[in-house]
Amino acid sequence: MDLNKKEKALMAIKASSGTGIGECGVDLFIQHHLEELNDSDWVKAIGFKKPTNNQVLESLVFKSCWDEGLAYDFSLPHEITDYVVSVRFDESGGIEEISMEG
Repeated sequence: MDLNKKEKALMAIKASSGTGIGECGVDLFIQHHLEELNDSDWVKAIGFKKPTNNQVLESLVFKSCWDEGLAYDFSLPHEITDYVVSVRFDESGGIEEISMEG
């Protein structure tokens, strides 16, 4: 697994928050989970009852790499959800897409 791509993917997720790209990716992921998870789920996942968007963003952990190293998935810790924020790279290593997948 290419550690640089993993780091690049997570940095891209964080940079996309609050932008048009993040709207259907990480921001949708955060909003969905803020609405769906209860306080005890949040405490189990990241240690806060009512986390801020930034606390959720900073808690994302690497989940998997697939498609021959072109897709990297991140999610909440402790497998509290099946949803992921997925970053897809093109063949040249540029970021092609950031999306929420479930």
